[in-house]
Amino acid sequence: MTTEATNNSRKRVLVTGGAKGLGAAIVETLVSQGFDVDFTYRSSGDAAHSSAERLSQNGVTVRALPLDLSDRGAINAFGETAADENYFGFIHNAGQSYDTLAAVLVQDNAEAIMQVNFWSFTQLVKALVRPMIRARAGRIVAIGSVAALQGNPGNSAYAASKGALLSYLRTLTVETAKRGVTANYIAPGFIDTDMLAPYAAYRANMEKQIPAGRFARVEEVAGLAAFLLSDPAAYITGAVLPIDGGLTAQIGIHR
Repeated sequence: MTTEATNNSRKRVLVTGGAKGLGAAIVETLVSQGFDVDFTYRSSGDAAHSSAERLSQNGVTVRALPLDLSDRGAINAFGETAADENYFGFIHNAGQSYDTLAAVLVQDNAEAIMQVNFWSFTQLVKALVRPMIRARAGRIVAIGSVAALQGNPGNSAYAASKGALLSYLRTLTVETAKRGVTANYIAPGFIDTDMLAPYAAYRANMEKQIPAGRFARVEEVAGLAAFLLSDPAAYITGAVLPIDGGLTAQIGIHR
């Protein structure tokens, strides 16, 4: 085990939505750096527990915990238990999409993704941040989206949920920085995961419009999330970090 892993071995991190895709990559990256990790899952129970068992080795403990982020009562109950775990880090990765034009938006659907993408985060932060403040050490990372930074047709409700996440996190930064807690926002562009499977027919055209010419790999986003929990990142807080291959850096009109 590396020196960094040894230094981090007693620090536990909670990751929401860690059973597959980007969440699974985040869990694996944290484990490789020696963190103990708890991750939540909603419906992938067998895969989640199998992954936790596989990753629990060399003194690192990984636990898969069931949690439906759409259920406010379940989150509150989970938070009461989680508050006693004294987590060093919390990465909110779980998310839900809803693509529709603003003119035909269905409020019930919009409220559902707001609960999963935003309100669940605030509920969990409320439970987890107090032990971090008492310890004067903690790292909070929200996996947001470039949709919160740039307009895109069909993303009104999803962008609003990720934008709410960003605004909340900035205030959290101001409230916790003096207590040794950092709070940062990662804004991925298009990531090569199952979530983008419905857009497979358009992928080549989409990649042409990204300066880097490709989608992000999950390991790249996971690496950034893990870095924000490292010692060198202790003075980074309130940051908005696009990881999008240059997508938000360009003007979207092409000749």
